[in-house]
Amino acid sequence: MKKQMLPTYKKQECDRINEDVGFTGTRDGMTPRQANKFREIIKEMNIRSFHHGDCIGSDLEAHKIIRKLKPKAQIYVHPPIKKRYRAFCKGDFTAPEKDYLARDFNIVNGTETLLATPKQKSEVLRSGTWTTIRYAKKMMRKITIIYPDGTSINGKD
Repeated sequence: MKKQMLPTYKKQECDRINEDVGFTGTRDGMTPRQANKFREIIKEMNIRSFHHGDCIGSDLEAHKIIRKLKPKAQIYVHPPIKKRYRAFCKGDFTAPEKDYLARDFNIVNGTETLLATPKQKSEVLRSGTWTTIRYAKKMMRKITIIYPDGTSINGKD
């Protein structure tokens, strides 16, 4: 009887196999350096599902990048009730409309990793992006924050 060989992976590859990834970012859109770093990070990930909040700016940009670079990833759109800043992205699944806070929490609750592209390099109290980052920390998710200058940090704290 022939012994079946199982695939072997490097540790960092194991950490990024079939991830469910959440995204939060500014409605002003990513800076060119943020977008480049986002693409770089995405290329290294094996994404099963990608969840975003369906707002103009960073959500729309991330949606397009994922469709291009990870066409097999299923995109979950979590739209806001208020239509003023909604991007109306076409995902594979669309969650019911919710207020911003509930929607952001659902993105974190449905994923194990959060990628964030905030407008500021330091934390801001009245910001949906930073509120989502703080909630992801509280829920002990893996977080990568990509700052406007293209630098990034990883971790749960």
